[in-house]
Amino acid sequence: MTKSRIDAVIQNHEKNYNCCQSIVCAYADLAGVPAKDAFRMTEGLGSGVGVYSICGAVSAMAVLAGLLNSDGNLDAPATKKSTYEIDQRLIERFRVKNGSIDCMDLKGVREGSVPLRSCKGCIVDCARLVEENLFTGRFEAYTGEEYS
Repeated sequence: MTKSRIDAVIQNHEKNYNCCQSIVCAYADLAGVPAKDAFRMTEGLGSGVGVYSICGAVSAMAVLAGLLNSDGNLDAPATKKSTYEIDQRLIERFRVKNGSIDCMDLKGVREGSVPLRSCKGCIVDCARLVEENLFTGRFEAYTGEEYS
């Protein structure tokens, strides 16, 4: 097993990567994608796809699930269903822990709402789910800081 990459995810976020970029770029090499390409293709998925919709960290889990699970068969794709099932499992685990997958809810942007989770907390949660479920047995457990 190798050291968790969650510290790298946090460092990416501190370098002003959006939440999705922070996660996908940290694992891009393991998915066979150059980090610069991963950065570019996930730029539009930050801040809840730019409109505080689905959390960028949650989007990152779906991007990585597709990169790792897809058969890449352009003529007769056969892995969509299994990729969606992976997405559903990961998203449900995140939702149970945090109460929502909606960036607006998580950040407490709606009038009268309170924040449920910080962006750093969301990226740590999602990166942990990625390591535990998409790269099972490959990484040591993350023992770094927990964010609210």
